[in-house]
Amino acid sequence: MKATQKLHELGQSVWLDNITRDLLTSGTLRRYIDELSLTGLTSNPTIFDQAIKSSSDYDSAIRGKLKEGKSGESLFFELAIEDLAQAADLFRPTWDRTNGVDGWVSLEVSPLLAHDTASTIAAAKELHARAKRPNLFIKIPGTKEGLPAIEETIFAGVPVNVTLLFSREHYLAAAEAYLRGVERRIAAGLNPNVGSVASVFVSRWDAAVANKVPAPLHNKLGIAIAKRTYKTACELLGSALSRRIYNEGGRPQRLLWASTGTKDPAASDVLYIKALAAPLTVNTMPEGTVRALANHGEIGEMLPANGGDSEEVLSQFAKAGVDVDALAATLQDEGAKSFVKSWTELMSVISAKAEVLKKAS
Repeated sequence: MKATQKLHELGQSVWLDNITRDLLTSGTLRRYIDELSLTGLTSNPTIFDQAIKSSSDYDSAIRGKLKEGKSGESLFFELAIEDLAQAADLFRPTWDRTNGVDGWVSLEVSPLLAHDTASTIAAAKELHARAKRPNLFIKIPGTKEGLPAIEETIFAGVPVNVTLLFSREHYLAAAEAYLRGVERRIAAGLNPNVGSVASVFVSRWDAAVANKVPAPLHNKLGIAIAKRTYKTACELLGSALSRRIYNEGGRPQRLLWASTGTKDPAASDVLYIKALAAPLTVNTMPEGTVRALANHGEIGEMLPANGGDSEEVLSQFAKAGVDVDALAATLQDEGAKSFVKSWTELMSVISAKAEVLKKAS
């Protein structure tokens, strides 16, 4: 049995953190679903930037949209929705079988809106309506301005993947925004079953402190933060508020481990996968990590619901001079800026491709 299937049977969803047109047209994504127990997929501006600029797979579609007068952001979202609609259809049997628990794909609102609440809400509603797929999450960053947008979007019945969470506190703020949205739906007599995941980024912690802490602490901070967050998630999922919402027909917002590709070449390629195996969670992995995991036979111990040794490990980082609260804020800010940079590059790539294709036609 492949390790990907073992994870699935232990109760953790294995998702792919990648999408390209070739993955869809070549049948590779369908094969991953059949052979590697994939049950979902995530995307972001960086992924689309790499996919469009590194191949000619999108050229024909871009030509067609240029003839329709499309350009820039509008052209991109049409390309992205085409890809994600196809992926959503591949995962639809999983979504149906699990009654909407699994089988999701994700599309991000423009990163330029990360600090614009009203525009984020409007974009989330519009993109979800355009895709016409019930198993499409709209990704909204868990920034200060993103939190009210998350609540309002959930209240509107639009499924949300909360992104750019880096700490227990970030997770808790996002989870509370989700619960407020669900509570408002219950109060309004609406169906409270609106899907959501909360995406906590892991490996970026270790990359941020790699040159600032002693060797014995290398590649341990991200896992410790994840364990601490998982403890809080387990407590929240069992809280009186959550149980009341479940009784009304609501669903748990699942934790999703993001940024789980190993960045340290000296560390195991499945470091964050084996360390973060836990039921009622998702791990979205780069394509190389999914394949590496499939070739590893053992998963190891499940993540402890009490957080295990997380506080002990975090105290060691504190002694080494790492302020995790300050670093969490920095990582979230840098993450938002990184997505803006990728978005800007993506728009430039589309513009450059458009010019080349216009000249060639």
